[in-house]
Amino acid sequence: MHGRVKIKSTAQQEEEKRKEKEKKLKAFVSARDAVLKKRSAGEHDEEALQLTRQLLSSNPDFATLWNYRREVLLHLETLREKDEVQKLYESELHFIEACLKVNPKSYGCWHHRTWVNTRLPQPDWTRELGLCDRCLSLDERNFHCWDYRRVVVKASGVSVEQELQFTDRLIGSNFSNYSSWHYRSTLLPQLHPQPAPDSAPNTKYELSHNAFFTDPNDQSAWFYYRWLLGRAEREEMISCVYVSREGERVSVAFSKPLCKVYNMYSLFIHTLMHKIFNCLCQLCDLPPGSISDMSNEHNLTIHWTEKHTHRDCNLDDLHVCVCICGRSELSVEKSSVLQAELQSCNQLLELEPQNKWCLLTIILLMRALDPLGHEKETLAHFQTLKEVDPMRSTYYSDLCSKFLIENTILKMEYAEVRVFSLSNKNLTTLCHLDQLLFVTHINLSSNQLLRLPPHFAMLQCLEVLEADDNAIENLEGLYHLPKLEEVSLRNNRILFSKKSKCFIRNCFSGVKSQCLVWPCFKDSVFFIN
Repeated sequence: MHGRVKIKSTAQQEEEKRKEKEKKLKAFVSARDAVLKKRSAGEHDEEALQLTRQLLSSNPDFATLWNYRREVLLHLETLREKDEVQKLYESELHFIEACLKVNPKSYGCWHHRTWVNTRLPQPDWTRELGLCDRCLSLDERNFHCWDYRRVVVKASGVSVEQELQFTDRLIGSNFSNYSSWHYRSTLLPQLHPQPAPDSAPNTKYELSHNAFFTDPNDQSAWFYYRWLLGRAEREEMISCVYVSREGERVSVAFSKPLCKVYNMYSLFIHTLMHKIFNCLCQLCDLPPGSISDMSNEHNLTIHWTEKHTHRDCNLDDLHVCVCICGRSELSVEKSSVLQAELQSCNQLLELEPQNKWCLLTIILLMRALDPLGHEKETLAHFQTLKEVDPMRSTYYSDLCSKFLIENTILKMEYAEVRVFSLSNKNLTTLCHLDQLLFVTHINLSSNQLLRLPPHFAMLQCLEVLEADDNAIENLEGLYHLPKLEEVSLRNNRILFSKKSKCFIRNCFSGVKSQCLVWPCFKDSVFFIN
């Protein structure tokens, strides 16, 4: 028994830890109460700095203490000379560094450090950059430090080229450094304002190539690569205009969601209408009799004041349909760049035939080059994606549905017809309804649709809807379609709510309900289970 170390039991150790925590907690609460009491009394002295220092050293996330500390520093600043203020805030920076060692991702620490540097008479930005370098070497995804670095770079005047070189070093040491890839995406637009791929040298893609050819399963480089290829924003413009004389309504569809106020001035009724376009299609009801009482030939001009876009069209006897923008053609330079990138990705796919990032990027490149010509290959790649990445099969199904709808719209425009047919295509979602403003007949039978979206009301010209053999559960998307005459919804899962029963009853009986904006169709035909 002699000479042996006595080993404490687990219960004894836990009890000692508990008592130690209680002791620390009591000391913390006591110091906290003393600090809050001093703040309530309006005391801004050295003792307040010392008390807050003790508390923040163990818990740097106590925001109230940082606020009080700033109040004290501002007061002391008025009592000291410039040199003393410099020393005061330099001491504060050293204290913050100690707190960052406790929690490198403390919101309070980084915010307070930014504030201190704004108060320093002579801030040392080189030292701050060095601090950022050290912190990022320990944790390359510390977004608090990245945000602070952007503040330092802006204040110190570090060039964009220097920061790009910094990201190159970090990415070179670790291709998975997602934060560095993201930082590059904020720097490149400053260096190369033109977003088109053909405006940038091919060397811009070499870093991405090196990354995903080295580790094709790392997503960081793929996200950056896809951003680099598709930097161009879709231009804001009017895609189509529909004017109904009998319905006394104007429908304007835009190429992208807008959250700004635009003016629409109709010359034929001399009325200025203000609308906020927060969706792709906005319906504007015109004053009663403003169209129907006029002669056949009238000029309609849509003024888009921000882009100075002016479009003219003539009204016919009933309505006018004007499609203004279609698919934009790629330039020769842009097409050659995308073609070269597609070839590189295909080479990688030969080495990694089941790499989901490569497959998805190839799909996007094919669609940018020739969506109809590559349709068969695209569908095959989607099938492979669902097999290699089953957890995201629903996402791939929705994306495939989106692309099939886009292709069908292109075919419909080329054929100049107003019939939209996508039956038996395994569709799981509906999109781009703003581009179907003039369609009169839609066939969506034998798909996997769960509902008709609320913005189905955009289809102002729709007369016939076929949606048999789906999984549609309600009729919500069918309300407010003024020209709808025939609906076929056989073999679905429709649960008739009070509103949907009222909707169908009104269509058959011709009795107009007060709660529904629905025209009286005595000859409407519904085919439902």
